[in-house]
Amino acid sequence: MDATAAGFEVRLDGRVPRSPGGRPLLLPTLALAELVADEWNAQKEVIALASMPATRLAYAALDMDAAARNDSVASVVRYARTDLLCYFADGPASLVERQAAAWGPWLAWARDDLGLAFSQAAGVVHQEQPPRTLARTEQLALGLDDFALAGAAFATALFGSAILAFALMKGRIDASAAYAASRVDEAFQEERWGLDAEAAARSDRLAADARMLGGWFAAPGL
Repeated sequence: MDATAAGFEVRLDGRVPRSPGGRPLLLPTLALAELVADEWNAQKEVIALASMPATRLAYAALDMDAAARNDSVASVVRYARTDLLCYFADGPASLVERQAAAWGPWLAWARDDLGLAFSQAAGVVHQEQPPRTLARTEQLALGLDDFALAGAAFATALFGSAILAFALMKGRIDASAAYAASRVDEAFQEERWGLDAEAAARSDRLAADARMLGGWFAAPGL
């Protein structure tokens, strides 16, 4: 890893890997470069990009042209339109109570700190969100630089929630807590019916992605 006037290069055997768009793997902060370099150092004989979420995220940021920015902003808004935290179960009561405890404070935080007043629903019937809330979500996403926006798009998709993504980005919730909040329903079902090996492996992989995002957003200067 080398510092340059433009940022921090990650090197592999003395060469700088390039993104799918041909851009050198150049990170704006040392913390981000270390996050990516750790993934490269963990590779064995074969480079498995699927196991390198920070590198994939860096590539997305480096290749982010105007069209990709528009797509990323639209993705954040799309998840806000159907934000997980707005859809409470209609039973059993123990699940509803668990959802309220996990999600209620973040709905209030989004309203009070971000100006995002979300409408809530019981059950799975789609609930339209106020146009002002969606416009404010778009404004927040548009104000992000490429690296933060790439992270926001990744986080909203991972959590199914723009609220949790913004909370993690702003350091109001840690990655493990954000991931746990995003899967209250799944955890409730697992307690009742158990968890098979395939589902457990998937959960471990997504939890690792969440931890990576925690490091991504915590990088000084992002």
